Parts: sequence; C-alpha cells; structure tokens
Amino acid sequence: MKTFTIKNQNGLEAHIIEYGARIIRLLTPDKSGKLEDIVLGYDSLDGYLNSNEKYFGAAIGRYGNRIAKAQFELDNKIYSLLKNNGENSLHGGEKGFHNVYWTAKQVDEQTVEMTYISADGDDGFPGTVQVTMIYALTNNNELRIDYSATTDKTTILNLTHHSFFNLTGDLTKTINNHVLQICADYYTPVDSGLIPTGEIAPVSGTPFDFTSPTAIGLRIETDNEQLKVGKGYDHNWVLKTENIDDLLIAAKIYDPESGRMMEVLTNEPGIQFYGGNFLNGSDKGKKDVPYNFRTAFCLETQHFPDSPNQSHFPSVVLEPNTNYFSTCIYRFDNI
Repeated sequence: MKTFTIKNQNGLEAHIIEYGARIIRLLTPDKSGKLEDIVLGYDSLDGYLNSNEKYFGAAIGRYGNRIAKAQFELDNKIYSLLKNNGENSLHGGEKGFHNVYWTAKQVDEQTVEMTYISADGDDGFPGTVQVTMIYALTNNNELRIDYSATTDKTTILNLTHHSFFNLTGDLTKTINNHVLQICADYYTPVDSGLIPTGEIAPVSGTPFDFTSPTAIGLRIETDNEQLKVGKGYDHNWVLKTENIDDLLIAAKIYDPESGRMMEVLTNEPGIQFYGGNFLNGSDKGKKDVPYNFRTAFCLETQHFPDSPNQSHFPSVVLEPNTNYFSTCIYRFDNI
C-alpha cells in the first residue's frame, strides 16, 4: 500500500493511505518525549480490506453517523439508502468514503491533499459530489483536517474523521483512565438502534456530564438506560457553536500515564464520543495486537446523527453553487 508521510518541525508524524483516506499511524510524544503510535490500525492493506471494524482512521461520508430507516426526504422526494446497520444507514453505506480509493497529492512535507468524486446515486445519495480533504501537521502540534465539497444537485453531506485513539501509546490498554472534558451542556439521547430520539437533553446530573474533566470509566457502569443502549458511550454532544465559521474547543482528553493530552477544535455543531464498546478482540491489528473492549476512543466532529429526518437539528443540506466547508483539529501536548 502506498503511504504518504507528513511531519512537523517537532517530530510529530502521520502516515496516510489512499484507501479510505486513512491515517494508519500517528506518532506523538509522551511526557518524556518518547514518540509512539496512538491510533489503531493494521500493518497491511489486507487488514483494512478484511477487518470487522471498517472505519479505523478513515474519512467518513457521505453521511457520518446514522440515518434512520436508511431513508430521508429532500425537495419532496424520498431517497432510499443502502441499509448497512440493521434497518439504518451508517457512515455512508458500503460505498462510503471509508471504502473507496482517494487521489492523494503530497503538497509539502507537512501536508497531503486527498480528493474524491462521489457519483450521483452512490448508495442512494443524490448529486455528484466533489470532495477535497487536506491533512496538515502544523508546527503547533495540530493535526488539521479541512474538508471542502461541491455538488451538482441538492444533496445532504456530513463529513467526519474516524481515528480510534489510545493516548497511552500501548494499544492493549483500556482508555477508561483517560480524563475527558466535553464542552457541551446537552446531548442527543438515542433509541435502541442508536438513532436520536429528537430530544436535546441536559447532561447535568447524568453520566454524560463531562463539562468538568472526568475519567471515562468513572461512571460507565452506572445504571443508566442510555449507557445500556450504547453499551457505554456512543452519543452525540451538542456543542456551544455561536457562529459556523468559529473554531471552538469541543473536547479535551488526557492520559495521566503517558502525559499525552489532545484537544479537539471544530466549527461543527456536534461531536460524537465513542468509547470502543464494540471492540471485542476479534480484530488483530498492528504487530498482531488484538483490539479489545474499550481500548480506544473516537471523537468525531459532525452535524447530528439523523439530521435529515429531524427538522429541528442543524441542516445538512448542500445546494449547487454553494461550498461545504468543515474543519477538525486534533491538537497535541504533554504534561
């Protein structure tokens, strides 16, 4: 598999492949300066092609997260999508952006540009959509992901990134001791299919309150219906977005063992926190390490799940002659 490498002046390094525009390695220093890989993945392309977990390190589209009953209405027309998550559509279906080959161009030592054209009708989505995604490692120790897109027909679009992180640098260890803060007073509860119920619920007084730094595992066994439904945390938090052009801190996460800290910044209205609840050891990754229960987390910046079917959620409609633009920044430090 052809690998594109980007590095910054401080030694941070990311390796990217064209299949799924995936980040397959991300090396960051711990508190002693030791560089270690902090993302799950595989040593060969075959691993990604044959994995039970399809999304390690991948670009996600056309629609990140779930769409209920794999259908939506747009301009008085019902569009039916491929069902790949029970009765629902997840992460764009089988021809989602994770499962196609992008065109990659090395811009400079710190930047790679990825492009892809999604044809009208791909897995049921309308419009030919042209997407550009730029990965850059800045000298502020930021992995910056900028998405832009256009369409020739009114469509829906919700792009995100799906790295599975473990800040310990040891991919056998649980992430339950990581300390997480999410800058959100509300979240969107889900039903048994992990589709939002439509409620925008306060986190206060619940295990979903990460407004102050809290260990992921501290309340994960609480007798809470939403934790039971998600088998842990697998929910969308509603960010305090005042202006779509603003880049705001959405979350911070810290591993006391390694000293690694990661901040997530975005202009998106939501962020999905997933705690690796469906990892079960059946996938063996780099160096033949089994990826076990809750050995990774994802923080995916996004519009809300099922937004096309929930009129009070922020719109995901993209019109011709308009530009889609979204940014996610993962900023690293150590303490």
